[in-house]
Amino acid sequence: MNSPAIAAALRQALSLAEQAIGLTDPNPRVGCVILAPDGRELGAGHTQPAGQAHAEVMALRDAAARGHDVRGATAVVTLEPCSHHGRTPPCCDALIAGGIARVVAAVEDPNPQVAGQGLARLKAAGIQVELADAAAAEAASELNIGFFSRMRRGRPFVRLKSAISLDGRTALPDGRSQWITGEAARADGHAWRKRAGAVLTGIGTVLADDPRMDVRLVPTARQPLRIVLDPQGRMPPGARILQPPGEARVIGPGRHDLAALMAELGGQGINELHVEAGPTLSGAFLDAGLVDELLVYQAPMLIGAGRPLADLADLTGLDAARRWRFIEAAQIGQDLRLRLRPK
Repeated sequence: MNSPAIAAALRQALSLAEQAIGLTDPNPRVGCVILAPDGRELGAGHTQPAGQAHAEVMALRDAAARGHDVRGATAVVTLEPCSHHGRTPPCCDALIAGGIARVVAAVEDPNPQVAGQGLARLKAAGIQVELADAAAAEAASELNIGFFSRMRRGRPFVRLKSAISLDGRTALPDGRSQWITGEAARADGHAWRKRAGAVLTGIGTVLADDPRMDVRLVPTARQPLRIVLDPQGRMPPGARILQPPGEARVIGPGRHDLAALMAELGGQGINELHVEAGPTLSGAFLDAGLVDELLVYQAPMLIGAGRPLADLADLTGLDAARRWRFIEAAQIGQDLRLRLRPK
């Protein structure tokens, strides 16, 4: 059981890690707080963009800038400190060199290059090592759900977003859908785009709406990669999705295997994939069993005839229906945000 001081530091470290959303990809979002033996905060920080300092180093630098000596202190971190030399030196070495006496980590790093080796190195250096309670571990894992997916499954965590009416329509029969949901829901949707390493759509959506698919309604330090599946090569050269800010990639003819594409994106360091597409592509992702989470904004309106959330393969009976579980229901402005994962 975490002491009150450690529990408070874990909450603060998780809050710091949240500030790394939209900043650290492909690296995980990590926060660190360094406590004196009497519980005073000596330093704090979160991971910087890839190739720059990790959370532990930022916290050590913060403590030094405040004039604090961290020898004998406790480092509370949301993810096991790394033990390998990537684009930056191992965080374990920095903690050992700083004289840290104790490390409390929320969860072990699933990266095979770390996977307990960081904690083992700290122990070998005489540092007391502890894992936090289950609640902290769950919160830290959830914050890095895409990184955990890529490390464990070799592919991104796929989140399928849709805006629907009360009667389940995403657009009028001619494809017009602007706007089913209100401004608050649209801004909230951009916050979920910000989490993603890539945003994916289909050529049908590009031709119907000419969307930008970037993050502009919330502040962000980086733009996710924008991907368009265009199997027949119909991409208009002047499409807004191809324009700055950020990079865009068109995947053309001969690339129809979604599972292979997910593995490819995982290999390219994409942790979370945010899919915003029409019913055909949404249905293809669902039928392939590749959707890890549904993010649905439901507006209090009735449309009647129109396009569905997804075109799915026919079922032989209700017992063959895919089952989902609600993990969240929240009112966002005038609309309802629903999050579901496979049951």
